[in-house]
Amino acid sequence: MRTFALLVGLLAASSVACNNGGIDSPTGPGPTPQPNSTIYYTAIGASDAIGFGSSVSCIPYADCPDGRGYVQVATRDFKARGFAVNLNNLGFPAHVLSRRLQDLGTQFGRAMTGNFIQMQAPFIISNTTLVTIFAGANDVDTIIAALGGGAVDADQAAINSQIDAFGQEFAELMNMVRERAPSARIVVLNLPNMAGMPRRAGASLRQRRAEQMLSVGINTRVINTHVSSGVLVIDLMCDPRSYQTSTYSSDGFHPGDTGYVWMAAEVVAAATTSYRAPASSCSQMTLVQ
Repeated sequence: MRTFALLVGLLAASSVACNNGGIDSPTGPGPTPQPNSTIYYTAIGASDAIGFGSSVSCIPYADCPDGRGYVQVATRDFKARGFAVNLNNLGFPAHVLSRRLQDLGTQFGRAMTGNFIQMQAPFIISNTTLVTIFAGANDVDTIIAALGGGAVDADQAAINSQIDAFGQEFAELMNMVRERAPSARIVVLNLPNMAGMPRRAGASLRQRRAEQMLSVGINTRVINTHVSSGVLVIDLMCDPRSYQTSTYSSDGFHPGDTGYVWMAAEVVAAATTSYRAPASSCSQMTLVQ
């Protein structure tokens, strides 16, 4: 099948040195910030990092003190707790994890603007003490587009290959973060089961199955495994709030104000406390049967 062959070819053309099991030099989480200290905060993300879907979204790279995205709300919360915050928000709409996924999206008709590895990670400042990363949602949409909206009948081999490649590239991103900010506390938000998001209420069963396999696989085989190397994971997948209409803006994909406030509260908790590990299993992983 043409689509499957193209996917395999793109995967074969991409090669990275890491594997998907973790980073080369595992370390514990960076320290929690001391009272009244300065948090040097770098945010890596896509439209979420500028609060798209909220009542006040931000222009990329601009100072946005009144923004309603989770990065901006968390920054105000840190300040209310007595911290000074130096924010380096690298988020940009429609970014995906890697150049491979960017090229895949372009090939299948998606408007791609860049990727985390080439256009965000190199700009992490060395004195960063907190890094947040939200990766995978645009990537899942890109892969689904390449699969013809599930028309390949959620081919398990193609999906597994994509998850493996994502894992290698995510490990590369984590290595870059560690190299550039070795003392940073790293907080990663994992994916909801994207098949259960409000926008997918009317989607075909075939497409929803593919989205579930991708988002659950990316979490359980990639993102959540980095807990063993000291990364703190905010478990969006197993939180019921990820599936409530009130969490989202009118597009059913980007959070609205309520969703961003919830995400910001979890970011602040992960940054300042001993944070819980993500669940190994939950009912939200099997929403689509």
